Amino acid sequence: MVLNFQKDTSLLPYNTFGIDVESKHFVGVKSIDELQAVLNQNKQEKLLVLGGGSNLLLTKDFEGLTLRIQNRGIEIVEQDDRKARVKVAAGENWHDFVLWCLENDLGGVENLALIPGNVGAAPIQNIGAYGVELREVFESCEAISIDTGKVKIFKKDECDFGYRNSIFKNTLKGKYIIFSVQFNLNKPPHALNISYKGLSENLEGKILNIQSIAQAVIEIRSSKLPDPKKIGNCGSFFKNPVITLIKFNDLKQQYPDIPHYPDQVDKIKIPAAWLIDTLGYKGYRNHEAGVHPNQALVLVNYGNATGADIKKLAQQIRNKVKEKFAINLEFEVNII
Repeated sequence: MVLNFQKDTSLLPYNTFGIDVESKHFVGVKSIDELQAVLNQNKQEKLLVLGGGSNLLLTKDFEGLTLRIQNRGIEIVEQDDRKARVKVAAGENWHDFVLWCLENDLGGVENLALIPGNVGAAPIQNIGAYGVELREVFESCEAISIDTGKVKIFKKDECDFGYRNSIFKNTLKGKYIIFSVQFNLNKPPHALNISYKGLSENLEGKILNIQSIAQAVIEIRSSKLPDPKKIGNCGSFFKNPVITLIKFNDLKQQYPDIPHYPDQVDKIKIPAAWLIDTLGYKGYRNHEAGVHPNQALVLVNYGNATGADIKKLAQQIRNKVKEKFAINLEFEVNII
């Protein structure tokens, strides 16, 4: 087996923020054997695992080994008249997988169309949009231990999924590399979810099916979110905060029209975009770093911003939200 290790490699092509930093060493892997060989050889260097590079902000050169997951493949491993279990390689583009599901009339991920990134990152983040989260279709994932190189299958109940969260972001952070994911998808007649207000409005008068839902999601996302190929970004930079009912009632006295959604018992979710917009940050720009004019959750690189510039802006926004609303905003993006 020949592994193509490279030195002093620019990571500009591998992150959607368009940040030009270098990694001391770089290698791509397409099989578990290759991945295990790399892990066996790399016992000393720091490791940065890259998929689609759509959920990280690089703030400086990486003095270690960047490992890019490049495996591909989608296969139906089991099916009956109602369901299909599908195995997808971690290196597959997420939206391409959604399109494959639409072509094969398999439902469950249509609301998650156009989310950037690769399939391997989806369980880590428990990606979600328009009323649906990944955990609703997740069956299991195949992961490789960074320490031992051994393969472990994580079932749904082992992943501790939460809002934009999983065990891979907490107790097992930096411990495993996801190499494939299995999904439970449904066949016609599909169970459709159009509970999200903007989605149901877009679909008024249209034929309802997984294809029309995905198209509506694509239209909505395209109208609000910048294309990373044109303007560097990672989609939503901040999580929507969940606050206590008492805290929410205090805020509502000051801001009667504050948007909100029930979350857990005695907990309310507040759109982070509303908080940021209320502070006047939507469309804000400081040199090459800014907040997108159509979506306050999205920080953008207008061309030559550094990762440090973006991070500084994110911290500035977080501090202002804390100062004004006494709410702690969490970053959704991983800062390296």
